[in-house]
Parts: sequence; structure tokens; C-alpha cells
Amino acid sequence: MIDGWQMALAAPGGPMPTHGWIAAPVPGTAAEALRNSGLWDDAHPTPLHDKDVWYRVRFAGGGRRLLRFEGLATIAEAWLNGTKILDSDNMFLAHEVEVDLGSDNALLIAFRSLDRALEQRQADRKRSRARWRTRLVEDNALRLVRTTLLGHMTGWTPPVHAVGPWRSITLLERNLDVDLRASLDGDDGVVEVSLRYDGEAAVLVGDRSAPLARTDDGRLAGKLRLPNVEKWWPHTHGKAALHAVKLRTAAGEIDLGRTGFRSIAVDRDSDGKGFALVVNGVKIFARGACWSAADLVSLAGDRQRLAPWLALARDAHMNMVRVGGTMTYESDDFFTLCDELGLLIWHDFMFANMDYPIADPAFRASVETEAAQFLRRTRRHPSLAVLCGGSEVAQQVAMMGLPAALWTSPLYEEVLSTAVATLRPDVPYVPHSPVGGDLPFATDAGISHYYGVGAYRRPLEDARRAKVRFTSECLGFANVPEATSPGVPWDDPERWQAAVPRDRGADWDFEDVTNHYVRLLYGPDARGLDAARAATAEVMEATIAEWRRAGSSCWGALVWMLKDFVPGAGWGVIDANGLPKPAWHALRRAFRPIQVALTDEGLNGLGIHLINETVETVRARLSLRCFGDGDTVTMRRERDVELAPRSNQTLTSAELIGSFFDITWAYRFGPPPLKRTEVALDDASGVRLAGAQHFPLGRVLTPS
Repeated sequence: MIDGWQMALAAPGGPMPTHGWIAAPVPGTAAEALRNSGLWDDAHPTPLHDKDVWYRVRFAGGGRRLLRFEGLATIAEAWLNGTKILDSDNMFLAHEVEVDLGSDNALLIAFRSLDRALEQRQADRKRSRARWRTRLVEDNALRLVRTTLLGHMTGWTPPVHAVGPWRSITLLERNLDVDLRASLDGDDGVVEVSLRYDGEAAVLVGDRSAPLARTDDGRLAGKLRLPNVEKWWPHTHGKAALHAVKLRTAAGEIDLGRTGFRSIAVDRDSDGKGFALVVNGVKIFARGACWSAADLVSLAGDRQRLAPWLALARDAHMNMVRVGGTMTYESDDFFTLCDELGLLIWHDFMFANMDYPIADPAFRASVETEAAQFLRRTRRHPSLAVLCGGSEVAQQVAMMGLPAALWTSPLYEEVLSTAVATLRPDVPYVPHSPVGGDLPFATDAGISHYYGVGAYRRPLEDARRAKVRFTSECLGFANVPEATSPGVPWDDPERWQAAVPRDRGADWDFEDVTNHYVRLLYGPDARGLDAARAATAEVMEATIAEWRRAGSSCWGALVWMLKDFVPGAGWGVIDANGLPKPAWHALRRAFRPIQVALTDEGLNGLGIHLINETVETVRARLSLRCFGDGDTVTMRRERDVELAPRSNQTLTSAELIGSFFDITWAYRFGPPPLKRTEVALDDASGVRLAGAQHFPLGRVLTPS
């Protein structure tokens, strides 16, 4: 790393400024440097795309070195000791430059005004002409450059502009350029290693090793087989086993990091319309949330700032996080943490909502390099489970009523699919999210973004009626944080409303959605923050129970979203301070690997759904109690149950009770015999494994 960086703002197109320099973290952004210096207002972010942003540093050195830039946002030029060494117009590309250093060196980087660059590119009619336009992104010209859409979809992110060396800048004596791949062949693990190294070496895993041989291109490469290797599993289904890989050389051992062995396939179901992940031969229910960034201002990708958020995902029994196409390619630390935590990653390529100029040769070449770099650096990570071309591109076009020929492009069907097939053939690829069905956003085929329960304000029964197969986004609400959460503008209506997400151009927001479900669940007069907290939690828990039951068509649900960027009632189930909201606690219950859940089956009573995703048999006692007024028990039944490993079964309430009892008050022969049903699953020592409740007369809002 090179330390001692400074940053200054300047008029676009002008010379390097002579004053106004402040300390700047690298990796980091200009916004982060301004925040660190007290020159930033979260409520009114400083516009940066209308300016040039300069970075400078002096450092000692000498001799020939490699200067590596991991990521420059976005239109950047670099000079070393007065000589220009780099031009970059893709935020997502890494660059290596061989340089000759003196005893004292000056490195300058100018990040040019993105606004001016977009004006210039739009002037080129051949590059700028789009077949269609979206309302979700504030400036459709962003399709012409490779940069994040964070900060540009201002219905749900503050307008924080990503400018600066957002990933590391390092000076290297050499780059081993290690390419480490792990695969599963039956029950055997296979490690493949290729790297730049001048001497002889062997790859080492545990007590097994294999020599590396010189290839035609001068690299060292080889393969090591590990019989009956311990497999990597998502943490809900087993152990996230990782294996240290080392390079043995005459000079000693070199740590190449850790990797894991797993297989991933897709089960399309008997009708060919399904989408379920099969990990190590086991069909799993994938559940979790959509990821954004640890911090919108800094775009931090280091372990320290990522770990608390991902640990909370794991603690909620999530086993998947999705990085959508409106975000950024995540860091190596992100993938390493997910490997360790047993979290699967669904990762979009960074394309969303727009018609990209893939016919432009320079744009296509840049994208090909971008995809190759991302796929190569993630080959060692078993957590990468799904690769997706982009977010809501086909959906945008189809919803405009445009013909199917415009729903896709060679970008998704050729460029990205070929890159995945070549470099990550072990990872399933889908061209779009959503995709499948007669329309790309159909819920009963392929992958959907399901907001029937949620933004479209459908009744809870729609979660079954929609026949969801896999939803990579769902259940978006304005989730109210706990009353103890600091910094929430409870008494400032303007700031409160600014934190509530909305789709750009819509005349409603997601607080309206939350309030709809408050009234639906608790009655037309229900209102207030406690009611809002309870409503989104209950809706999420009930919907996941529906999708996880035996017989459901759904095999995956990723909630929109994991975390908030600013304090308030955002989409996140974790607030901006890192504190779980009531919705997080509801998902933690709904996502348990060992679970009992209830669904109202009307005249057929209650469905009692018993799930065991673990590798062990679970022997437990299932209890059912029905309550009238207060704690008066009107019905009680118990049964010992045995849940086989990887099992999902359903009992009916009538089967458990053994006689007629109008437990859902569907027949209505006289007054209701109960007000609440509670089921519980306890282990042999009486420890509660899971529980659920049902209210046949309607849900009850319990005051906090």
C-alpha cells in the first residue's frame, strides 16, 4: 500500500489545484475524504460528478516495480514523476503498470468530471442512441460508462457520487498472479493452480502435495486430487469446510489462501419452469437478502467493515446474499467472509435497468476484460453460487410493451454467458433477474422479483396464488427501526420522508405500502410506529412460512434488502447503525433450519409444517395449544415426532387433534372456539427449537 494521499476538488478540465488539499484514505472515495475532514453533510451530499477530483502522493522507492490499481472511479488519468502512465474509463477494471522508480516519486491521479464525460459521449450519436429508456435511473447516459448506479437511483439511495480510488493502489516487486481453482469430482476435491514463479514449486493441501510444471507460456501449473474431501456447505445445511492451500518452494512455503469444494446445479422441476439450487446433490431452500454496500460514502470492501453485516445475515439463518447489478463487484474480503460464514452468493454483473451499447467495439472489449477479471479473482471461492447477467433489464423493456426481440442483447446471451462458461463453468448462469415465463417477470416460472405481497399490496394469500419458483427480490417494505436506534429523525418529517424508499417517478412510497399492511392485518383504525414494526415482521414471517412448506413451488427467497444506508424506515431489515429491526427477528424465526410453521388451509384446518435441513435426525415433541380468553386452554395435543435429515413434511391439525375442531373458524358453527393457536417444537431436554402462532379471528397487535 502507498500511504500519505491527499485529495482536492477542481473545476472540470482545469489544471491540478494549488490549494484545498486534504488527507484522503486509499482505498477510499472523495466523499469519504470530505467526510473525514468535516466537509460533508449526509443530509445534503456534495455533488462530485460536476468537478475534477485530484489525488496526489509522494513516496520513496527505487528500481523497477509493478504499480497496481485495483479500481478507479471512473474517468481517470494517472502520472508518475510527470509522465502519463494510465487512462481508465471503467470503474470495475484493475490495471497493472510497470514503472521505474527514483528515490523520490510523485504519483498524481485526476478523476475527470463524469458529467462532462457523459456530455461528450452523448454527442457521439452512434454511441449514445438507446433502443429504450428507463425512468429508474436519473441519467440514461450512464449506460455509456462503466460505473456504479449507487447514488444515481435516488428513489432509494442518497445522491452520493462514487469518485476516487475506491479499491487499493499497491506497489509490488512482482505479482505471482495466482489462479487457484477448486472443484468437486464425485467425492474427491481437485485443486488447480497456475502462477508466475521462476523456480520449482509444488502445491500443498494438508498432507498431500503435487509438483507444478512449466507451461508453454512460462507459468507454473499443476493439479492436486484430494480423495473423499470434506465438502463446503451453506451453514444451514452443514459445515462451511475450507482447506488451506500453500505453495512449497526451495525458499519456504507461500500461503495461497483457503478454498472449498462443492458442486452446484439447478433443478428446473418436472415442467422445466422451476429454479432450485442443488448443492452437493442436496436441493436447498435458498433464503437471505439483497446486499448493497457496507457504506455508501466510502464503498468500503475491507473485512473489518463488512464482517458485522454479513455476520448478522448468518445469524438470521440466511444462507444467501445477492449482489445486484445496481451495486459494485464485491471485494475479495467479501467473498472470503462468505466462504467462512457459509453464505452462498448470487452475484449480478454490474448491469441494470438500461440498454447498454454492446455493439460499440471499445465498450464490448472493456466489458469482456471486466468480466474476465471478476471471474478469475473469484475462482477460489466456493460461496459463489449464481452468476447473473444483470438486473431488471428484460423486465424494463417488457413492461414498456416493446417486442420480445428487445428483451435481451448479445451482452447477456453472448459476452457474459461465454465468459462464465469459460472461466466459472462450476457456477450456474442466468441472463437476467427476473427471467422466465411468457413475460420475463412472470412469478410462476424461473426467477421473479416478487412484490405481490409488498409493493403491489396484494393479500397474503397471493404468495401461494402466484406460484413463485424462486424470487431473487421480494417483500420490499419501509421497515421501521427500533425506538432505541440512534440518529433516526423521529420528529423531523422532512428527513423521515427522505429516508423512506420509493421508485423514481411514483406517486407513492414504501411507507404507504407498510401502512396498507398495517390496516390489512390490524384493522382500518390501526396506525403508528409499533403497528408498522409488527406488520412488516408478521407479513415476512407468514410469507416465508408459505414458501418453505412441503408442496410449495418456491425454492428461494431473497428479501429486498439487508441494510439501510441512512437512519430511518428504509428497505433494510438491519438499520444504518447495524441494529436488527423487528423484520430481521421475524426472518430469523422464519429461516430456522429446524422449523415448525403454520398455514391457514381454511376448511382443512391448519397445515403444520416440520422442516429439518440438518444432517442429523431430530427427535422432538410437537405440542399444539389453542387459547380462548387470556390463557384459557381450549385444546391441547402433543406428539413425539422424528424429523429425518434433509426432510420437509406437513401434518394437518385434524391429524394431530384426532377429531373435529374448528381451529381456523372456517365452518363457524356458533361462536369461535378459540382466539389463538400456538405450536411448538421442543427437543428431548425441553429446549424450544421453533414455534409459531395463528389467529383465526385476525392478528392481534400487542402493545410494546
